[in-house]
Amino acid sequence: MKRREFLKLCGCFVLSTSISYKAFATLKNLNGENLPNFKLDIRPLTINVGATKPFKALHISDTHYTRATEVENQRKINLATARQKTFPWAEHYFDMEMDYARDKNLMVLHTGDFQDFITEANLEQIKLQTNVGEWITAPGNHDFSLYVGEAWEDEAYKAQSYDKVNAAFPNELTFNSRVVNGVNFVSLMNGYYYVTEYQLKRMKEEVKRGLPIVLLCHVPLYTPKHCERNLKSNNNYASYLMGTPREITSNFRLNPNVPADHWRQCRKQQYSNDTTLEFVAWLKEQPLLKAILCGHCHHFFEEQFSPTAMQYVVGAGYQGAAYEITFK
Repeated sequence: MKRREFLKLCGCFVLSTSISYKAFATLKNLNGENLPNFKLDIRPLTINVGATKPFKALHISDTHYTRATEVENQRKINLATARQKTFPWAEHYFDMEMDYARDKNLMVLHTGDFQDFITEANLEQIKLQTNVGEWITAPGNHDFSLYVGEAWEDEAYKAQSYDKVNAAFPNELTFNSRVVNGVNFVSLMNGYYYVTEYQLKRMKEEVKRGLPIVLLCHVPLYTPKHCERNLKSNNNYASYLMGTPREITSNFRLNPNVPADHWRQCRKQQYSNDTTLEFVAWLKEQPLLKAILCGHCHHFFEEQFSPTAMQYVVGAGYQGAAYEITFK
């Protein structure tokens, strides 16, 4: 049996075995309307990285699974029902994206928020899907959410679920490196708008290997035009970028519903610590960095990050957005 036929067969198995776990997805939307005419927004992209042999991959992000079954507490079941209103067609689009990848035998690069919050059903489905084909993943903030926005999210918060979530994904989530045709795909966790000293150390070690690097992360790194675009769209509320200069974050518009020093304020959540600013500044000087692939913002955006690297922000996977990338 050919590999493509095998992958398609496996893909059908994964999708068919998942139907019983769907606590929400139907063929009618929440207002009783007929299923919309789904169309993928897959944009072709060529990145010259110095690969030993050209290859292709599908870059997706922000799937936002919202599954919950009777094994969860009532709070999570209610949350799944509520959040499905935000992502009503997430799994339909994801199934289409996987059909596309398997039909074309593409490796999949997923840059976070595979799940909207942690449930047994979400983790089981992630594990099933990533066991088919070739995957490299970077986690997002939602991938470690016990609920959604219920607490300050940092290393201590993430530690409550890290081992369980990490076990469901195909690679280590804090920091990972995988070489494909001479290209070093480095993926890391930056979903809370910072990196750690450990991640900075590991990144410097990867540069010493001397291979061209493609960085996968969830939150885009600061670039001026993208920052301007985001601030304009939300009336100076947040940049939603990692490494935003402090003189910008300190002027984010305050949320009037909570105290000025509350952790829910974006100027606090997106504050750039010293290690993060060092990471971004150092990375800009690395000629081996050839591209950054990320998501989080739920829209497409491309901007030069450094003299040798473009940053590509992919649109929302739950709306059918993706890049089909040829690496040369």
